[in-house]
Amino acid sequence: MKRSGKLILVLLVVMLSSSCAGLKSVEETPPELTHIRLPMGYIPNVQYAPFYAGVEEGFFAEEGLEIEFDYSYETDGVALVGANELQFSLVSGEQVPIARAEGVPIVYVLAWYGQYPIAVIAKSEQNLKVPQDMAGKRIGLPGLFGANYVGLRALMGYAGLEEKDLILESVGFNQVEVLAADTSEVIVGYIANEPVQLAAQGYDLDVLLVSDYLDLVSNGLITNEITIAENPDLIRRMVSATLKSIQFAVENPDAAFQHCFKYIEGLEDADQEVQRQVLESSLALYQIDPYGYSSPQAWENMQKVLLDMGLMKEEINLTEAYTNEFSQ
Repeated sequence: MKRSGKLILVLLVVMLSSSCAGLKSVEETPPELTHIRLPMGYIPNVQYAPFYAGVEEGFFAEEGLEIEFDYSYETDGVALVGANELQFSLVSGEQVPIARAEGVPIVYVLAWYGQYPIAVIAKSEQNLKVPQDMAGKRIGLPGLFGANYVGLRALMGYAGLEEKDLILESVGFNQVEVLAADTSEVIVGYIANEPVQLAAQGYDLDVLLVSDYLDLVSNGLITNEITIAENPDLIRRMVSATLKSIQFAVENPDAAFQHCFKYIEGLEDADQEVQRQVLESSLALYQIDPYGYSSPQAWENMQKVLLDMGLMKEEINLTEAYTNEFSQ
């Protein structure tokens, strides 16, 4: 009987050990990550440092997400998210009311930039001190579309100017070159990009920020109504990881900049001082209290600008266009 008892005890110990080992094996198996293809709306750039840092520092993986950066046009991102073929995209703020006015069910869930990032820039000899000074000038911008055009029109509206009062020139994304060559007297660009490059070339500039005159919805993260209804947890995890990434970049700009080298081809050969200044200028745009918050007044202002421009035919219900639920 004693030998039988000992044998049973040994068997129990072996069985328990095997069970514990099996549990440990299961616990150590990393969970499968949800793949997220994220359209960025622009080419690889240090302005995306928070997202590069978020991947490299593991903030997205901690939320069970695997990010694939897609450098498609933001209009492609809007269409894909609206059709629920993708769940997220980065877009400039004006894209959301325009799309929803056309019945595209996208929803803005996180403000990436706290300030509208567009400015009009001129060499100091043009004496561009207030928006009214744009009258009669040749103004170069990528084209009559996107955030550059919306920002310009917002400043024109503030100044009481119409398009007949100035000369608009479509120059592609060559604003720096045309201003340097005096082909255009004024250009429209992102405050963290064109003015930084021109100042580095030694030009004295006058810069008018759209955000100094009007609060508009800026760049942010969108999803769609289906994802909000069926998978709100995915949105919470994506927003949480993004907010951690933005805060990390703001608090650790050196580390964030170093992460950019993995994602931006040719960055090591670029002017490091200029690229670092582009990052610093970008980080200043992220300063929102709290991070991710979207201002209701900015949405009202944006809708008015778009209606005045004719890019929207009628008002939409703005409370359906954005939410701060996931960023709180």
